[in-house]
Amino acid sequence: MTTLKLRLHAALAATLCAATLLHTAAHAAPQSILFVGNSYTFGRVDPVMSYNTANVRDMTAEMAATNPLGSNAFEPHPWGGVAGIFKQFTVQAGLDYDVALSTRNAASLRGHLLNSNPAGWDLRGNIGSQTWSQVVLQEQSDESLTRRPGLASNPDYFRMYADRIEDYIHQGAEQVYRERDYFPGATNAERTAACVAATGASATACNTLRTIPVNTNASAATEVFLYQTWARPNLVDGAFRTVTDAVTGAVTRTTEPATTFFSSLEDMTEELRLSFERANAEAAADGSGGFAGIAPVGQAFMAAVDAGIATRDMWSDTAASDGLIDLWFDDGTHASTWGSYLSALTLYGQVTGLNPFALGAGEIAARDLGISVADALALQRIAALTLGFSVPEPGTLGLVTLAGLAAATRRRPAVKE
Repeated sequence: MTTLKLRLHAALAATLCAATLLHTAAHAAPQSILFVGNSYTFGRVDPVMSYNTANVRDMTAEMAATNPLGSNAFEPHPWGGVAGIFKQFTVQAGLDYDVALSTRNAASLRGHLLNSNPAGWDLRGNIGSQTWSQVVLQEQSDESLTRRPGLASNPDYFRMYADRIEDYIHQGAEQVYRERDYFPGATNAERTAACVAATGASATACNTLRTIPVNTNASAATEVFLYQTWARPNLVDGAFRTVTDAVTGAVTRTTEPATTFFSSLEDMTEELRLSFERANAEAAADGSGGFAGIAPVGQAFMAAVDAGIATRDMWSDTAASDGLIDLWFDDGTHASTWGSYLSALTLYGQVTGLNPFALGAGEIAARDLGISVADALALQRIAALTLGFSVPEPGTLGLVTLAGLAAATRRRPAVKE
């Protein structure tokens, strides 16, 4: 990006930011948001993992201290992560947000609701601990994909438990069920067989009577969002197997080809998109309120690649020297610092209804994370366009008025009034 273009982008973004702040400062009401997920939400590596921890409630920090079974030594609590970046955005936008996260390594939404974790890890309790203004649900990265031999995917569990958590948040009634009853069949035996075939679970698991207690803090007014994750380069043709050091977390790439399941990033992104849309539609059909929306983080990753801003092939010999943004961490699954920043931008725009591009050249989280102004503006633009915001071209700066921008930067109400 040339110096002139960078200055124009910075000036435009500063104007957008000023307009947004004028509009939101007088209307911001206290909000609470809970991020539910795993390492894609808590960030996996620093500087993201420990970012802004003073202003984010890590609701699993005490649980990990009591029982660290299953935790990684290289991922010490407290965590800030994507939630911490989101918090910084809201501060800049003049919003009053209490931000919390309930996250665990490799946790699925099923694991969050059933508390299928070591003793003392009450993830469901975190969700029901208060009435939230908003909740963001991030599924385990391959759970929503079509089942394939060798891939830890289970789309029926994804849809079932995304919906059950949404019901738990919105309605709060006791849930007593067997997983077999989610599947078609005229008899219990037929439903059990369908459950086993679809999920790969045992007949015993499909027939287990499960009880989810009443959520006394449920509220129909809570907005619940799905966090659509990104295509994983380690599952795409051309990937290499990597080894992660159990103590340091450092990743070493081997020369051995990895087992892959997709021919391109586009293929995996599209499968994720369709799966999340189906989950959204099913949750909306049962009368429980459904989801407020899908944060299309995976589509933002793909848009950055397609726009020539981000590296497509992280396994290429030239990936480190091509001058493009690297959205993925060394293991080909987690986000890099830049990828987490793009995730937070997309979530911020979806949840608040504010244009991420309005954060501008002076955005503080990017500076704290070591992201250049040029990269921050490029990623802000991608997030904004992915969400359907209007982003003026730099050359139109003189034609845009401050008053006009104040209205244009909002896509939907940021807070309930």
